[in-house]
Amino acid sequence: MALVESVMNPLGFIAPKFDLIEPLSGNRFSFDDLAGQKGTLVIVMCNHCPYVIHVLEQIVDLTLKYKKLGINSIAINSNDVTYYPDDAPHKMAKLAKDLNFSFKYLFDDNQQVAKSLDAACTPDFFLFDELKKCYYRGRLDGSTPGNGIALTGSELSTAMETLLEKKTAPTVQKPSMGCSIKWKN
Repeated sequence: MALVESVMNPLGFIAPKFDLIEPLSGNRFSFDDLAGQKGTLVIVMCNHCPYVIHVLEQIVDLTLKYKKLGINSIAINSNDVTYYPDDAPHKMAKLAKDLNFSFKYLFDDNQQVAKSLDAACTPDFFLFDELKKCYYRGRLDGSTPGNGIALTGSELSTAMETLLEKKTAPTVQKPSMGCSIKWKN
């Protein structure tokens, strides 16, 4: 596992356009299909990464809470499944079903969405406002596997709350950290 941090590009970039399959339903979805009325959280993740596994329950809880408040979430797996079969679409569907995701878990087979976001790791979080401009990119909180810091989701929650309150984006945004995206050769 290669440990990598998020790329902290300047805020304000526009959410990528995409048309990706959701393995659970077999349907295709675009950003516009899934965008929330007040904002949209895009989570670049996968099934096998220990950093994703560490925060997955918190992701499920936060996404459900904020969906009720108008911020929808979209999870996207961009990993090369040839070399990382635990991230294959049928296993994505099983994970989404087993954990009763309140969000769509989409497969980015050609890795274009991850590239357009400049995503680097799993998990990598991108919060967009109602105009599709990036408002927050970075981490859930300071907890990682084995570091002893309690998992709270506080940094991402704060960003979502300030977005809902129509306040200026948090000035301190720290990069997420996790496994590198498994790029195709």
